[in-house]
Amino acid sequence: MSTCIVSCNKPSIQAVPTTTGIYIFCAKKKPAYIGKSINLRARLKSHFENAKIDAKERSIIESSDMIKYIITDSEFKALLLESRWIQKYRPRYNVRWRDDKSFLYIKITIKDKYPKVLITRREDDHKSLYFGPFSSVNIVRSVLKEIRRVFPFCTQKKSGAKRCFYAKINLCNPCPSEIEKLKTSKKLKATRQYRKNIRSLTKVLEGQTEHILKGLYRKIDTLKQQQNYEDAIQIRERIARLEGIVMRKKFDEDSIDQYNQSTKQIHALQTLLKTYLHVQNLHRIECYDMSTLSFQHSTASMVVFTEGLSDKKEYKRFKIKAPVQSDFQMFEEVLTRRFANTWEKPNLIIVDGGKPQVRAVQKVLLKQKITIPLIGIAKHPDRIIFGDDSLITIKPQRHHHGFRLIQELRDESHRFAKRYHTYIREKNMLK
Repeated sequence: MSTCIVSCNKPSIQAVPTTTGIYIFCAKKKPAYIGKSINLRARLKSHFENAKIDAKERSIIESSDMIKYIITDSEFKALLLESRWIQKYRPRYNVRWRDDKSFLYIKITIKDKYPKVLITRREDDHKSLYFGPFSSVNIVRSVLKEIRRVFPFCTQKKSGAKRCFYAKINLCNPCPSEIEKLKTSKKLKATRQYRKNIRSLTKVLEGQTEHILKGLYRKIDTLKQQQNYEDAIQIRERIARLEGIVMRKKFDEDSIDQYNQSTKQIHALQTLLKTYLHVQNLHRIECYDMSTLSFQHSTASMVVFTEGLSDKKEYKRFKIKAPVQSDFQMFEEVLTRRFANTWEKPNLIIVDGGKPQVRAVQKVLLKQKITIPLIGIAKHPDRIIFGDDSLITIKPQRHHHGFRLIQELRDESHRFAKRYHTYIREKNMLK
């Protein structure tokens, strides 16, 4: 892979090809920002266009004196190359504009008897191998999902008495839980195979895919000579899958576009809120909504967006247990139950409602001595109520990126709460 250089100005971008690769904004030859794209020219043009309205983009361009770019065969290769370069050079703007908690890494517990492959936000274990950083949990999951079909591995933190779910669909094979039950000779063979899978996975993430493929092709030749055609066919299928991953021209493009949009919304929302509230980052946002009919069969939802994207595995629903006659009583029960758990704390709480609902949540947070920024979103027309002493209300422009994110959270929490409320009502009607 060769590195090409152009000047950091819009006319020079025309010389950049429309192919896949990574690009590096440089300030005095030092990387200031690293990105990747399936269309380098279009992506670089978008940086210059966005600089007209986005302070981050403007700062990157004004501080850079040249742009380097490296062409890759596929987006998968660009993805891994981008993460290695960011980890190596720690560019100023890749770090400065994103809180450390928002970076994602693939962690391999290489010192374990059966190394596990995990997704983490911290490089806090010197005994493990880390690959990244990656910008989106969807991208990381997609990468691991594809590689796992070629080299199965375990994601359970502890081995159990029974084989894991992924072992049943051949994505954890051999499964550490099953290996432990084998007799000495078979156990040794299975352990070696598992660790071999981990070594192959590691080499793929290091960008040494060609080395792995050559080894697999040699294995096929050996198996053919031994007339072991059944195993040879399995290796050939593994090669086809691995080559398919490496040479894919597009890799989870929808997730990447979704991530880029969510990043814009997060920045816009931070800018909108900082005038009225002390918000350091918006890594995790929780939105609450109540669904009730004359305070009967009352339910509540807690919807979570992580890095501006819906994080459905973090969603929670609540059935109001105590007899209630007010919003305050419902919010008090829900938030008391929520903060009694060890779930990750939010950076912002949003409540679907106007001043009465915001006041109710304020009282609950004050009573529990919880200090978390709070806003409400009222309807007809949509407007934001800030959870400060004066309950300042503003009505942002309809297409404001940050406001759109709040509306998405409100709509999702309303949908989730209403669905559970309808389920509870129908269930009670059938009794």
